[in-house]
Order: sequence, then structure tokens, then C-alpha cells
Amino acid sequence: MRKLILAVVLISVLGGCGPKQQAAPSPQQQSQYHTASPTQPAAPMDREGLRNHVTNIAKRVPGVQNVNCVVFGNTAIVGVDVAADLDRSRVGTIKYSVAEALSKDPYGAQSIVTADVDINQRLREIGNDIRNGYPIHGFSNELADIVGRIVPQMPKRVKQMKQTVEQRSPAPNK
Repeated sequence: MRKLILAVVLISVLGGCGPKQQAAPSPQQQSQYHTASPTQPAAPMDREGLRNHVTNIAKRVPGVQNVNCVVFGNTAIVGVDVAADLDRSRVGTIKYSVAEALSKDPYGAQSIVTADVDINQRLREIGNDIRNGYPIHGFSNELADIVGRIVPQMPKRVKQMKQTVEQRSPAPNK
């Protein structure tokens, strides 16, 4: 069920990556966006910069062993690797801690965090495809794999192959 939700979120993220119209910021908000500080860069980042920035924030959380991050538009999908022997509640706590750390950062607030091993591996493969120059191909292949795993197979809809007696037994040689 989690994978279905994540796939729906991924599809929603891709559908929502177009340009958005926003109201002009108030003077207070405007100064907030242009002020540079050690935790907030002065200029918007490119995809690779955002990926590195979000990855570094996530890696600082205790319990995170590795991070795989893929950026689409202004949204980052962050997969965290944790120790395999951790129980589900501890993994949830680490995932929440990563989300909390990212929520405090103006560039990390638009992130989606997962600790699912399969999704994390797929994020790693998408990232490799993007770095090798195949962003759309890599993403579409991995999305197809994700959907293929979560879409149920309905036994009622499976077409039975009809075999006749002649097809099952070889014909005698004449």
C-alpha cells in the first residue's frame, strides 16, 4: 500500500512540475527570499546543487547511512538508507527526523522522504540514469517497474491458454 501511495505521489509531483503563478510577495516575504545566511543560499540552486544540498542535510541526521536524491522541478525525492536491523518504529523516527530537518530549510521543504529499500534502490538507478544523460528514459523505466510491482494481478482477468489435444501431443511422423 505504501508503494502505491508513493507511486501516486511521484505521478502527482511530475504532473505538478509546471510553472505556477503566485501572488507577489509582501515586502517582509520579499526580504526573506533575498537575504543570505549560512543555511540559506542567496541564489536559487540548479538541480545538481539542490540535490547536493538536500543530500547533505539528510546525511547529518543520526541513523542515516546513505542518501539517494532525485530532483524534479523544485521537488526532491529523498531516499534514506538505514541499518537493516532497525525495527519499523526506529526507521519511522529517522525518516521523520530527516523530514523535519528538511522542513527547516527553504530548499528542502518541498521534499518527499522515503526509507523504503525498493524505492530507494530505484531512486539510485534514476539518479545514475540522469547523470549518464538519460533522465526521461531512466525515470520512465523505473516508474514502470514501480507500477508493475504494485498493480495487482486479477485472476479473473487472466486469459487461459486453450490447448487442444492435437497441440499437446506431437503428431506422428509419416
